[in-house]
Amino acid sequence: MSKNYAVIMAGGRGERFWPQSRQARPKHLLPIVGEQTMIAQTVARLTGLVPPEQIFILTNAEHVAAIQAVCPEIPTDQIVGEPMGRDTAAASALGALLVRRRDPEGVLAVLAADAAIHDSAGFQKSLRAAYATAAQNDFIVTIGVKPAYPATGYGYLRRGEKLGEGEGRPWYRVVKFVEKPDLATAERYLAEGDYLWNVGMFIVRAANFETAFRLHAPAIAAGMQDLDQRLNAGDTLPDALAAVYPTLVKISVDYAVMEKAANVAVFEAAFDWDDVGEWPAIVRHAVADAAGNVTRGDVALYDARGNVAVTGEGHLIALLGVEDLVVVHTPDATLVCPKSRAQELKKLLQVVAAKPGSARWL
Repeated sequence: MSKNYAVIMAGGRGERFWPQSRQARPKHLLPIVGEQTMIAQTVARLTGLVPPEQIFILTNAEHVAAIQAVCPEIPTDQIVGEPMGRDTAAASALGALLVRRRDPEGVLAVLAADAAIHDSAGFQKSLRAAYATAAQNDFIVTIGVKPAYPATGYGYLRRGEKLGEGEGRPWYRVVKFVEKPDLATAERYLAEGDYLWNVGMFIVRAANFETAFRLHAPAIAAGMQDLDQRLNAGDTLPDALAAVYPTLVKISVDYAVMEKAANVAVFEAAFDWDDVGEWPAIVRHAVADAAGNVTRGDVALYDARGNVAVTGEGHLIALLGVEDLVVVHTPDATLVCPKSRAQELKKLLQVVAAKPGSARWL
């Protein structure tokens, strides 16, 4: 019987929730939603389904110690620091290699470290079905989320004919993946009903994933073969990664493999999901006051509506007569912007980066 493994991707540069998130403390190391860090919540969500000794966390080398601190149940040698960012294709291929070296029959689930999911039981129900299906078939199985609104910030996938059932849940062939649409296209996807949000969860036998990389991303597969040989020759994993990673192309797993593969299947999620991609998104996970304000910390409001205000201990934010703002205070930086423009934060950070001494703010 095959064992279930999880590979949690914990990359990120700390931009979307600046100024709380920084390069040294990205989103997954913050309690954006709930009391625990996002990555600690992700690990906890696997309790009872995947034991800690079968969980790998792939992160930036500079974040390894911080993740060890918030996820002490994960063996330290399974928190793997990538020497440089090479996007999700390299990380997915590395996860498949690590699992296959541990267990040639292992089935891995590739998961993001920073999604908000409140229904842990529904999550495990969906993942259990996906594991069982991937173990018994040669498919790369994904879990798609039924769109709650016509989102333009997510990719989508289109499901086709029903292929079978796993754990009593139907699964379908994936006809195609599509990139982030414009609003009119997203509205059409919602109306047609056979499109799901592509949330980047992939469940597959490790050996099958390696085969997919050899077929569709041979350069990355060759890099993993080199890595495998170095490890067999006695290199440490950090040394082997340092030698191989600079040679790898930087590309997402969607572009490199998923959009090309014909053997992709999907379950519709039996749980809630939110990428929580920018400050206004926390409104969906908090209790607002009568005027629609969501606050954390010491905040005073008068004639203020629809604002998001976040501050740390010992500092007061006071808002008077303003609407629909994001105001976030940290000891060394303060953000003020309209909620409607929070998605432009990366552009603002380019301006911040151009200032003398900007490293202390990033």
